[in-house]
Amino acid sequence: MNLTQRQRLLAIAAAAAVVLLAGDSLVVGPLIKSWKARSERLIALRKDVEDGRSTQSRGKANRERWDAMRKATLASEVSVAENQLLKAFDRWSQESRVGISSLKPQWKRGTGDYVTLECRVDATGNLGALTRFLYDIESARRAERDPLALKIEVLELATRDDRGELLTLGLQVSGLQLNLPAKR
Repeated sequence: MNLTQRQRLLAIAAAAAVVLLAGDSLVVGPLIKSWKARSERLIALRKDVEDGRSTQSRGKANRERWDAMRKATLASEVSVAENQLLKAFDRWSQESRVGISSLKPQWKRGTGDYVTLECRVDATGNLGALTRFLYDIESARRAERDPLALKIEVLELATRDDRGELLTLGLQVSGLQLNLPAKR
């Protein structure tokens, strides 16, 4: 078979096009995809390293904060913990001049190493007294005198008279008790 020079040139060009197409799909494409994946992984690793350094630099402050939170939890003995919470509510009600009509503590088991003491509180007073009472409960976490790990879960406010001067406050407050292993 006698091929002309033009036919040979066209056959070589066609073979080169097929080789380039195969090279692009089998070599260049996967290399570019691998390069992009590697670049994304490097960005993620740099971010992880930066986050690690940031966490490490805040380590002392985090430990101090954790120690403060641990100290603010309720006592490990049930009766002492209940007494802590009841005395705190008594003090807050006296300081704010709020009348507590009902106080019902109930223990709830957590899924981890903690237990919560849920306390339903019904109180009456004017708006200023109830506001002060709520402020005292919320600031118990930061208090120097006797910090308590408390959280207001539910708050209900209703009026008891036509003018709205006497209000009823219903609260559900949770106190945290940690069951941490003893230090050796």
